[in-house]
Amino acid sequence: MSTIDQQFVEYIVKTLVNNPDKVEVERTIDEKGVLLALTVAPEDVGRVIGKRGVTAQSIRTLLRALGTKNDARYNLKIVNSDEGAPVKNTPEEVAAEGTAAEVEQPEEDVETSALAERTRSELADLDDLDI
Repeated sequence: MSTIDQQFVEYIVKTLVNNPDKVEVERTIDEKGVLLALTVAPEDVGRVIGKRGVTAQSIRTLLRALGTKNDARYNLKIVNSDEGAPVKNTPEEVAAEGTAAEVEQPEEDVETSALAERTRSELADLDDLDI
């Protein structure tokens, strides 16, 4: 049974990746709060992190907003499914790696634009959250 926070992260990430069936969110609770460990297909890691970690940081910001509403502290860890090791995904970690860590994003095509538009409209529906 997945919780609202797991469903929230899964929903966001599945709209970003090419292999939504390989998205897994594992939830653990410790003294620091709720840790959500995100695993995606190896070829989708770059899409989830984004250039210089911007996409991953945005997902964390949305989780912080959800945490405010639910009175919880959320942490997101993106796990490299090849090795089980955490992926460098904070802006500082990515910047330390230099341009080699930047992932080239494919040019937007019609399908990606439609997906982006649908995601924007669905996120607009979330504006009624009392945060």
